[in-house]
Amino acid sequence: MAPKHLKMVHAVYFTLEDDSPEAIDNLVEDCHKYLDGQEGVAFFAAGLRETTCTRPVNDQDFEVGLYVVFDSKQAHDTYQESPQHKEFIERNKANWKQVRVFDSTTC
Repeated sequence: MAPKHLKMVHAVYFTLEDDSPEAIDNLVEDCHKYLDGQEGVAFFAAGLRETTCTRPVNDQDFEVGLYVVFDSKQAHDTYQESPQHKEFIERNKANWKQVRVFDSTTC
């Protein structure tokens, strides 16, 4: 049996200092502008926390979620060092109260 091709899932949750609708929209727009469309990305999404999901297990401590599925760990590593990723961080980090990153592999 051939080994399964593992993809890497990169999920990032941003809690903002300025959590106004405008600041949230700006971060989502920058996610799409700077991070989408990079080589090795199998899936990309960025958006707002769904405020109607209020079960006890739903984490409410973030405003923006970013989800990137990479074709490989190598594609993830290349993305992390890309000029677009670095520019995204520089443009937005001043408004980040907390950033939580969850990386996992899947097939």
